[in-house]
Amino acid sequence: MKIPILRIKDILLTTIQEEITDQEILKFQEDVLNTAANTAAAGIVIDVTALEVVDSYMARVLNDTANMLQLLGLEAVICGIQPSVALALVEMGRELIGVDTVLNLDQGMERIQQLVREKGSGNGQGRRSDRR
Repeated sequence: MKIPILRIKDILLTTIQEEITDQEILKFQEDVLNTAANTAAAGIVIDVTALEVVDSYMARVLNDTANMLQLLGLEAVICGIQPSVALALVEMGRELIGVDTVLNLDQGMERIQQLVREKGSGNGQGRRSDRR
């Protein structure tokens, strides 16, 4: 399954709309990184609203993907984590570290635009891992 990655001005938007396998999440990671490297995007929103289950492996890959994107110079926001998924991740000790997360896509778009503006104006508060 190919997960679409849309470009809206200087923001990439991707949404995982159904449960995916470990191989598919790795392909998604590769696709996102390649798209980010080949565009002039300043940020990306990864929407996981449709996922009712996120195991520790998928959480790690999503976390790593967001951190890799930051190394490429993009701001990254993950949105739409379901309450049951958040509960399970915390219980497993698998938090998303160094990554901005928000409740829904509207907040995700607002947050990514804010991060991009801050980065562009030099008013950023440092790296995400420092903001914890």
